[in-house]
Amino acid sequence: MSFDDRKKASEKKFEMDQQSMFKIEARASKLIGAWAAEKMGLEGDAISQYAKEVVVANLDEPGYDDVKRKLMGDFSEYEISISEHEIDHMIIKFVEMATEQVLQDSKG
Repeated sequence: MSFDDRKKASEKKFEMDQQSMFKIEARASKLIGAWAAEKMGLEGDAISQYAKEVVVANLDEPGYDDVKRKLMGDFSEYEISISEHEIDHMIIKFVEMATEQVLQDSKG
């Protein structure tokens, strides 16, 4: 394999890894949003709509700090007492779940 072939293969792998990370973040944000919506007492289409809002909020900056800020603000607005630690725990849980789902999707 020539240097150029290795370079192209490396670039392709990087691109695929980036696409997977984007899918994982989007799916995790959607799961986090659905969980939060249920905590706030939302039902039906309102859960899906709120989950979409969380996905959009996650586009503000890398990582999940933007999601956490949105959730903290919305929980406060709904007068729901929840710690940052619990939100962090749920984010970790849903990122792990989304990672498994995306990996399964890519195999199937």
